[in-house]
Amino acid sequence: MNRLVIIGNGFDLAHGLPTSYSDFIDDYWKTICETNGTKKIKYNDDLVEINCEFGMLINDVEILAIGNINNFKDLTLFINRNKHSRYGTFKIDFFNKIFEIICNKSIENWVDIENIYYDILKNISKGNFNKHNYFWDIFQLNKEFEQVKKLLEKYLVEKVVNKFDFIKGQNPDRIKIWDVLKPISFLSNENNILMEFIDTEDVKEIKEHFKKKKKEELVNQLYFLNFNYTSLASVYCEALEKDDRIESRMNFIHGSLGNVLENRINFGFGDEMDDEYKAIENLNDNEYLRNFKSFQYLQNSNYKDLLNYVDSEKFQALIMGHSCGLSDRTLLNTIFEHNNCRSIKVFYHQKEDGTDNYTEIIQNISRHFNKKKLMREKIVNKTLCQPLPQIQLPLK
Repeated sequence: MNRLVIIGNGFDLAHGLPTSYSDFIDDYWKTICETNGTKKIKYNDDLVEINCEFGMLINDVEILAIGNINNFKDLTLFINRNKHSRYGTFKIDFFNKIFEIICNKSIENWVDIENIYYDILKNISKGNFNKHNYFWDIFQLNKEFEQVKKLLEKYLVEKVVNKFDFIKGQNPDRIKIWDVLKPISFLSNENNILMEFIDTEDVKEIKEHFKKKKKEELVNQLYFLNFNYTSLASVYCEALEKDDRIESRMNFIHGSLGNVLENRINFGFGDEMDDEYKAIENLNDNEYLRNFKSFQYLQNSNYKDLLNYVDSEKFQALIMGHSCGLSDRTLLNTIFEHNNCRSIKVFYHQKEDGTDNYTEIIQNISRHFNKKKLMREKIVNKTLCQPLPQIQLPLK
């Protein structure tokens, strides 16, 4: 039984990398404030212009507050407290409306930004500009969305790839991840593995695999479907192939950092099963389709390579750090409802207070199934799943 390992942002977060949406957006605002001293904030780029400067009268309390601005909320509170005062000039102007919208919303995951983009796009297509107060056309929306993508790519290169060492850091928990990634026939707890499959033929085949393992080395394929833009998952892929001699392949399905010509980052929307997608296609305006992921998939052979793998043999899908949100529904539906997908096992995030996101993930997975009976048969129950180990990678 092969394994298809679906890697999402939670995988990088589990290694202590600052790749969450809040890490990205907070760093943007904090960096602006830190580079402007203690008595003023004057800054402008393609996204915003900030002009906060004390005049002749100085409020000592608010001067101290400038040094404690760590995010957009802190900055807006500071401006709102002072904009009608006599102490000086305090204002912020946005040049990028979608950036303003995402900064003002309570966003937790990257998929939320993709969903907001698609929601605005749908409203533009209907001539409805009131929901997000976005009064510009699709060309402006795509231009602004591209600016956000470039800002994200810059952040990931400068604050993640250039700062953290993906290779060093021999944390014992890394062994736990290596162990669960190894093919089924290499695992010791045979009874638990058999319980992860409902089809009797699958169980029979796996039993035969274990018997064969006692006589000769059995090699199964590991296929990493990496939705992240970083190369962290490649460390595991290469190590398993080199040290354990397990055939492992890596697919950067959403692109990789710095690879603009062959595999640029694919940040957009991918739900062609949405009821309103057909209406957007019928507009006969390709600008509306610019950031749909399916068209980016066709820029290289990665999607075709995935289809070939899925079609080749039976596999178990492992979910590691992927939220399985709607922005990837077309691709995930292709995987999950495929006859060769025999089981879906979730490695969930366990929080410090003891709660976890297992239920949230399987609810998201259910939305990728048209056949709900099939969904209930394939998803491995929580008692057989486990949290994704948490690791802290060292700085370079």
